[in-house]
Amino acid sequence: MSSPCCAPTDKGGTNSRRNVRSLLLGGDIEPDPRFTLANERTFLAWIRTALAVVAAAVATDTLMAEQWPSSVRQPVVVLLLLAGTAVSAGAAVRWWAVERALRRDRPLPLSPLVPMLALVVLAGAGSVLVLTL
Repeated sequence: MSSPCCAPTDKGGTNSRRNVRSLLLGGDIEPDPRFTLANERTFLAWIRTALAVVAAAVATDTLMAEQWPSSVRQPVVVLLLLAGTAVSAGAAVRWWAVERALRRDRPLPLSPLVPMLALVVLAGAGSVLVLTL
């Protein structure tokens, strides 16, 4: 007796493959599942990073309410929230671009997330250093 969760939706999964191809704008190559899963793990790592940046914004707003004036604290919080949003959106775009490259057998694209996040962390750490000294 087969489980309904494991029953194929159609013969050979042609509809699901067609849906994947349309989502990824073409590409006939089915990549090694290890590469697809590695791409997904990387995406999830970027999402965790985005959540950490948003958590830093909440912590800054909460813990620094008495130490920093609102005119200083709010721009730092907004910068962190925007950075968390940008990292989250960038993670989705990066996942999509890598998946497309894998399915088209093309070189993997470079990610703008790494330098952007490095600049945000540098700016955040610099502002905390200046404001606490």
